[in-house]
Amino acid sequence: MNPPSSSALARLLLAIAYPVLAHWASHDGGGALAALALADLVVFVTIDGLLGLRWRAWAATVVLLAALAASAFTPYAQMLLLAPPMLFNGWLAWWFGRSLRAPREALITRIVAALHEGPVSALSPELYRYTRRLTALWAVVLAVLALVNGALAMIAVPDGVLARLGQVPPVAISQEQWSWFANLINYGIVGGMFAGEYLVRQRRFPVRPESGFFDFMHRMAKLGPGFWRELFS
Repeated sequence: MNPPSSSALARLLLAIAYPVLAHWASHDGGGALAALALADLVVFVTIDGLLGLRWRAWAATVVLLAALAASAFTPYAQMLLLAPPMLFNGWLAWWFGRSLRAPREALITRIVAALHEGPVSALSPELYRYTRRLTALWAVVLAVLALVNGALAMIAVPDGVLARLGQVPPVAISQEQWSWFANLINYGIVGGMFAGEYLVRQRRFPVRPESGFFDFMHRMAKLGPGFWRELFS
């Protein structure tokens, strides 16, 4: 297996492990598990550099993991665990929205053009408009999820922001309820929207009627790590 494939597989496994670890940590309430979940995120971000034996990536990873280890038996690890769902959705919303501004092409427009193995200019006007509107819809949905995750992180008890600051939230939810939304339902909404949009697009713009969802995912994966890195650059 070549390095890009190793990196992609490692990142996929880390992405699957994170919500499980984060939910377990929230249910357990301990800082050690929270630090472990956050360590998973650190390696997720730096995995390319680690596998490429780049010293800056190794140095950053060691420093961050050491800081997380130091926080494992303090309240701060659980507080830090509140941030990723809000930050990740907010970051993606910004990237989707940013791509709609000229001279850039919308993210989904570029993905669909790549799946069609042609330039953006080769897309039909109707498909081009659809992909731009879909990119805008994703930006809105992800921004709403970021705001909801932020609001729930504020009112979670006992490790939410307001509770940690000694304030009584006007409306409170348990830490486990926050985790169910942030680490499970949140991803369910994104996955459901992704699958639902695929079905809508297959009906409106059938490209290969004989191919199914798994073939679609295979063609997405075949675009390669280089395409995805360029897409979000």
